[in-house]
Amino acid sequence: MKGERLPQLAQVLKGAQTPWQRIRVRWYNDRRRELDVTSGTAVWYRIGQPVLPIRWVLVRDPTRRLAPRAYFSTCPNDRPRAVVQRFIKRWTIETTFEESRTHLGLETQRQWSDRAIERATPCLFGLYSVVTLLAHALHPDGKLPVQRTAWYAKSYATFADVLASVRQHLWGDFTFSTSTHDSDLVGIPRSELSRLAQAVCYAH
Repeated sequence: MKGERLPQLAQVLKGAQTPWQRIRVRWYNDRRRELDVTSGTAVWYRIGQPVLPIRWVLVRDPTRRLAPRAYFSTCPNDRPRAVVQRFIKRWTIETTFEESRTHLGLETQRQWSDRAIERATPCLFGLYSVVTLLAHALHPDGKLPVQRTAWYAKSYATFADVLASVRQHLWGDFTFSTSTHDSDLVGIPRSELSRLAQAVCYAH
């Protein structure tokens, strides 16, 4: 509310006088990445709302592989590097929510009572943690089997791979027959059973 209006971040990005600083941060793939950052403080004002001091951080990739991004913090004393690193840490939280919705039915629960929903949601997040811990116990070296497709060549295990690994361990060899003398029992090749088991383990 004081002084002249500050330039827009798009103008700061293209400005020839903008001071940039080169930093190195641990990126999403746990590797180090170099970024150029510039930062400043401002106030965020909306009609009817109190003035909010903020720290803005503008980030660009020196290799131009990533699009420029702007990050904001309501703590004006934060350093630019800390703001960027906190945003990167959000990825694990967002991934947990997304995978819990996809594989554990979060947000698609069948209860009608608010209390039942409030009880089920923490249980689903707890189940997510239990599955992750079981997979870590089964594969302490972190080398889980990874299912790849022709359109998605992933190199790291996702929660779908973690859940499938735990299911396969708990379900064992799928030898659920009650009698070897049952006339309706039909044997199938082990390769066919393995493919069926994999399909069931990866089923949502």
